[in-house]
Amino acid sequence: MTAPDTPATAVQSRRWRRVKLAASALAIVAMVTTGAVASWIVSLGPLPLANAREVSRTVLDRNGKLLRAFAMADGRWRLPVDASTDVDPGYLNLLLGYEDQRFYSHIGVDPLALGRAALQLLTRGHIISGGSTITMQLARLIEPRRQRSIYAKLHQMVRALQLEYELPKSQILDLYLTLAPFGGNLEGIRAASLAYFGKEPKRLSLAESALLVALPQSPERRRLDRHPAAARAARDRVLVRMVEDARIDADDAKRAMAVPVMRMRQPFPMLAPHSADQAMATNKNSNLIRLTLESGLQRQLEALAHDRAAALGPEISVGIVAVDNATGDVMAHVGSADYFDERLAGQVDMTRAVRSPGSTLKPFIYGLAFEDGLVHPDSLIDDHPVRFGSYAPENFDMTFQGTVPVRRALQLSLNVPAIELLDRVGASRLSSRLKQAGASLVLPKDEAPGLAMGLGGVGVTLHDLVQVYSGIPRLGNVMPLREFERRDSGVREPLRLLDPVAAWQVGNVLLGTPPPENAVRNRIAFKTGTSYGYRDAWSVGFDGRMTIGVWVGRPDGAPVPGLIGRVAAAPILFDAFARTGSLLAPLPKAPRGTLTTANNAKLPLPLRRFRSAGELIRTDNNERRLHIQFPLNGSRIDAGAGQGTLSPLLVKVTGGSLPMTMLVNGKAVGAIDGRRQRMIDPPGPGFVRLTVMDAAGTADTVTVRIQ
Repeated sequence: MTAPDTPATAVQSRRWRRVKLAASALAIVAMVTTGAVASWIVSLGPLPLANAREVSRTVLDRNGKLLRAFAMADGRWRLPVDASTDVDPGYLNLLLGYEDQRFYSHIGVDPLALGRAALQLLTRGHIISGGSTITMQLARLIEPRRQRSIYAKLHQMVRALQLEYELPKSQILDLYLTLAPFGGNLEGIRAASLAYFGKEPKRLSLAESALLVALPQSPERRRLDRHPAAARAARDRVLVRMVEDARIDADDAKRAMAVPVMRMRQPFPMLAPHSADQAMATNKNSNLIRLTLESGLQRQLEALAHDRAAALGPEISVGIVAVDNATGDVMAHVGSADYFDERLAGQVDMTRAVRSPGSTLKPFIYGLAFEDGLVHPDSLIDDHPVRFGSYAPENFDMTFQGTVPVRRALQLSLNVPAIELLDRVGASRLSSRLKQAGASLVLPKDEAPGLAMGLGGVGVTLHDLVQVYSGIPRLGNVMPLREFERRDSGVREPLRLLDPVAAWQVGNVLLGTPPPENAVRNRIAFKTGTSYGYRDAWSVGFDGRMTIGVWVGRPDGAPVPGLIGRVAAAPILFDAFARTGSLLAPLPKAPRGTLTTANNAKLPLPLRRFRSAGELIRTDNNERRLHIQFPLNGSRIDAGAGQGTLSPLLVKVTGGSLPMTMLVNGKAVGAIDGRRQRMIDPPGPGFVRLTVMDAAGTADTVTVRIQ
């Protein structure tokens, strides 16, 4: 039998029931609240990071320096930032000290900072420091909210926790530095530093760093271009606070406070605009495009083109292309004298415009003649009146030099010798060889290559002209030009222009071309050209490291009286080399087997004097024509290449006049004997060109494959 409850026991029992009811009620409330909070968090969805990662499209040079940036579709400037490489450490020290001292230790929300901010608000009546971490500020930037409420703050805190869970601290800091507002249409530290100080934020002064820390707190009220006084006051408050926290020295802060705040915004970099436009058009899905250009050289040559064009006339423009011989990388690309000048059609890239090259193709005529064994640089050639059907070439000064060395004929750019050689080499062969080396020649409609192309009767671009010229210091191999760096571009194979000996001979001759006034001789191998009617002036030159081409003229193609390559373009070329910032590199040494004698009398008899096609025809009427009887052209010769050593090859000829000279790949190897034959040692497996030249200057050539 249970004893009845006493009054005291009854009271205690009722209290216990109340506690249990209260606890149950609290548990139910907690469960409901937790469920509601969880449901609310779930309703927020994933972090909207895609929009936050949208940035302005930027074009960089080969070293990662900014050439040009493009505003986003809504007009904002937002440049990508990597805090570890793009930002001054002093700025980061101030930013973290002022905004978030425990950034690297908290989980997105800093209870100590929130408590401190609340206490300061209660004790002082106004906000001394904010309680938001950098992660919370990033959350607000990702999902902007106009109203300031407890709900908005809780929203930021939840998003901050999500950010810390999904991203490492480095990415959180990079995103904040990319999105932080700095007034107007400027977002991110790079856009602000470029707009306000005209430089990247890699090296900021203390005054600049403090100013950039202060601006995002109230970006519109502290805009430098509208409220410089408010911006300066905010900067100074940052400096005072950092002195109090012992992050900077008081004397340094005092000197920084004395620095005035500049009101004017600086223009964003605008280097290589034509290259940037082309990069944007061909890389539509990439926000970051890297070019092979070198920003320092690009800036120098843009200034050179602008200044020289202004000195030459109000409607004159200048195009310049500079390339690295070894790699084919375009180091500088100046498409016009002024990108924004409508009179000059400044936005038209004149390095890609098809123009008449004048005499700039002559070195390749001579190169093929050297390759074929028709002449040597020290051979003699006649410069006299001559007619090819209805075509009668004349020299620029309307005079003739008589008999001159081939070397001098090219250096003086004499027209008649060049056309005589082209007549022997063949215009179609010249055209084919240049196209093989990457130059797209444009002929008049329905016309085949003819002798007039040797004096400019064909169209070519400065870009292509520089490409083929860069093959001369490479001893005949052309590396295709490259301006955009692509990871998937693969290995580029060189293109054939000339044999090594012929290419070296052309370069050696051009090295002796008389330079412009006040320039040093024998430093740059170069050639000039002037198109018909004084419409285009050209100069292309090279040393052992770089090839540079210059075009001068009116973009509309109108004549400019007195516009001559030697006077207008050559001085720009020499100045461009002077602005490369490096010493001129010597040209390669002569390939093995090159006949380098400077004495005409020591040349093989057929090479002492060039004979035109007309003279050869007259000779052939009286003598049996020279012909290589063996081996046959296009034949395959088994010389035992698989055994490691090659057997000698017998060459037999018929006709012609003794003495005869034997050439292998353009190199003289000795004389044909009285039986009109000679044993030669093949240079190696592969294609070999065999040429025999007789005393009258006639020649025959076959190409065979040694295997």
